[in-house]
Amino acid sequence: MHLTIAHSPDSDDAYMMAPLAFGWLDPEGFTFDFVRKDIETLNTEALQGLYDVTAISFGAYPELQGRYELLTAGSSIQEGTGPLLVSRGKLALKEASEAVVAIPGLRTSAFLAFRKWAGTQGFVPRTELVPFDRILPSVAEGRFPLGLLIHESQFMYRDAGLELVVDLGAWWKALYDLPLPMGGNAIRAELPAQAKAKFARLMRRSVELARERHEESVDYAQSFGRGIDRAMVSRYVQAWVNDFTVDPGERGRLSVEKLLGISPRWIQG
Repeated sequence: MHLTIAHSPDSDDAYMMAPLAFGWLDPEGFTFDFVRKDIETLNTEALQGLYDVTAISFGAYPELQGRYELLTAGSSIQEGTGPLLVSRGKLALKEASEAVVAIPGLRTSAFLAFRKWAGTQGFVPRTELVPFDRILPSVAEGRFPLGLLIHESQFMYRDAGLELVVDLGAWWKALYDLPLPMGGNAIRAELPAQAKAKFARLMRRSVELARERHEESVDYAQSFGRGIDRAMVSRYVQAWVNDFTVDPGERGRLSVEKLLGISPRWIQG
């Protein structure tokens, strides 16, 4: 069976796909084509059902119910830290509530979590879409007073002289004692049940093998040329490709349900 697999070039997505892309494990009768696009594009294209397997933001899943199901293997879920709201200088809450915030995508889990946080603070945020890798420099250069950081930029904001307003993962942990889910892999619901189950197990093994062959998997993740040094890529994937990525378990699944307000259908790997 031939599958088209779409994932973002982000370090964690690429890292966990390295064993499948390099043929480090038996494909068990599958053949693959890989498509690599930014996550907000994949969120949008998933609405059209373009790919057999695709990375998505959990925030996009409510629109995809019935078209895709979630794989237990391949989730980006982190305990106690997550997307960061940062500012160029210290801002009072009233100033922050009135400022325009650079965000990475309307369907991203980061934006969903940010909206929930803003609601607890009593305001509806004003936002503008900015490519995720341009948010940090845009705030540092004064184009926006606030930015919502995802991916490796979460580790880089201090070096750019920015101030932390809120760590959404820490806020979520304090509120619910749960990890904060960001993204996962989804498989087309209409595929045969046996094929979905088989690929789910294969995806789990790919995540496990990527962690076992960490250095080679980092090389693959870094090969997509986003200009991030190898040490930063390694640090990032070790944080975000974790035990939840192998299997979200009860707490990981509960965190997704809490964020989305629905109970997704999972295909066990």
